[in-house]
Amino acid sequence: MGRKRGLIYGVGINDSDYKTRTKLECGKVVWCPFYLKWKKMLERCYANKQQKSYIGCLVCQEWLKFSNFKAWMEKQEWEGKELDKDLLGDGLLYSPENCIFLCKKVNSFLVRANDIGFTWNKYHGKFQAQCSNPLICRNEFIGYFDTKEEAHLAWKAKKHEHACLFADMQENEIIANALRNRFK
Repeated sequence: MGRKRGLIYGVGINDSDYKTRTKLECGKVVWCPFYLKWKKMLERCYANKQQKSYIGCLVCQEWLKFSNFKAWMEKQEWEGKELDKDLLGDGLLYSPENCIFLCKKVNSFLVRANDIGFTWNKYHGKFQAQCSNPLICRNEFIGYFDTKEEAHLAWKAKKHEHACLFADMQENEIIANALRNRFK
């Protein structure tokens, strides 16, 4: 029988049948990559209450057990990628149905998707819409608008345009289709 372990962030159960952390002779600590992704996911939902983007986020019951998350992750293309819950889901639940691994650039693009896309420009007396263009790594000016609604719709249209460009660059059709539909 293995040693008894405490809950991770009060909810997670590390039921691995191997050491998820190994200390090498040189003193360096090596973590199991599956465990690291799982633990970071739990941390975002249950330990890191400072970040507004994770307020209200949960992990599905199934994934509170490490072995279940690991079994799912082993079937994914995950190396060098980030775990995302926003593209396929509602952005609040980590689950097999809602999660996918994305490259950093696409994941960052989605994180900024919750912006409203405009600010008040007192010099012009109008709402100024702009959108971060991840393909050229800078903000693009969209225009000045009389109402918040017009500015937001212009931003949303530009964001959809960028999402479609990203979609065309994807090899994974699930990711490509989800990007194309994200800002319609």
